Amino acid sequence: MAPSSNRGPGRGPSRSRRPARSRTGPSAAPTTAGEPALAPARPARFTTRAIILLAVVLLLVASYVTSLNAWWQQRQEIQSTKAQIATTKADIARLEDDEARWEDPAYVEQQARARFGWVMPGEVGYRVIGADGEVQGEVAELDEAPDETPDSWQARLWASVEQADEPPQDVKQDAPVPPDPDKVLKKKS
Repeated sequence: MAPSSNRGPGRGPSRSRRPARSRTGPSAAPTTAGEPALAPARPARFTTRAIILLAVVLLLVASYVTSLNAWWQQRQEIQSTKAQIATTKADIARLEDDEARWEDPAYVEQQARARFGWVMPGEVGYRVIGADGEVQGEVAELDEAPDETPDSWQARLWASVEQADEPPQDVKQDAPVPPDPDKVLKKKS
């Protein structure tokens, strides 16, 4: 039979114990009676490798922040442009509806009656005038007041200078130009 050991089942071979290290520090006793113990050198808090790693991380964060800022601004611009497009589409639909209304003769007639107080031939229009002499009810008003001041001579002169550059309305641009009489006479001789 094998000699009995104090090891239990599943335990590995026993390890030899290392001698305990002597503690050096403020609470450690001096090794000899007259020599004080040397304090251990503290490790540097930031090594060169840690500083470089921190710088790289900060550089990456800065580049991602600027990219994120640009993305956010572009997103805001896209949203405002989409809102502007939606507003413009609504305005276009409203204007197309107005255009379709003005093509209807009944609408034109109704607007002429409402805005200008016009009546059809054979009809009689009535206005109620109050005791103070003011017209009661809706008074037809023009959108813009007509220009009652006659043009000054300077304005007429400048308008003629501006109009001189434009071709006359009754002459067509593609009309053939008659031949120059001087050139015709030179060819014959």
